[in-house]
Amino acid sequence: MAKPNYSFEKRKKEMERTKKKDEKKQRKLERGGDDVETTESADEPETVAEP
Repeated sequence: MAKPNYSFEKRKKEMERTKKKDEKKQRKLERGGDDVETTESADEPETVAEP
């Protein structure tokens, strides 16, 4: 029996996820979204360096 290629499956799943995210972003832009910039920055947590 052949060994499954998990790296291919992972890459394929990641590409599908990226494509779906891009489509959603495009729909928001078409809708007139100023919200696109705020949602992208909300995904990344802000780090504040304390002295």
